[in-house]
Amino acid sequence: MHLNHDPSAPAAPEISFEDFLKVDIRIGTIVSAEPFPEARKPAFKLVIDFGPVLGHKKSSAQITENYALESLAGRKVAAVVNFPRRQIGKFMSEVLTLGFADEAGAVVLFAPDRDVPDGSRLF
Repeated sequence: MHLNHDPSAPAAPEISFEDFLKVDIRIGTIVSAEPFPEARKPAFKLVIDFGPVLGHKKSSAQITENYALESLAGRKVAAVVNFPRRQIGKFMSEVLTLGFADEAGAVVLFAPDRDVPDGSRLF
């Protein structure tokens, strides 16, 4: 799947509210981050805590341009938690960490502007 990160791109096709509800987006806290030198594109391996129901999940995130590895632990992030797991090299990514492209096209993480409990669902 190719996503267009160009802010001048037209809106995606209209979907139903029921389709939106199928996408489970949750807030979690990054508990650890490691380099991922085997990745084709520069990325970090993240472990994110989504609270007592979902627990810890792994994610490969291409966020190396805007974030230092040591600044990630403790940061709140949003992620899609109900996509199928995806093998990336020798790493199994379990969730899709969400972000927006900055002016240069690098990922800026998406998070709430106030504290919410890990595992909270977007609605």
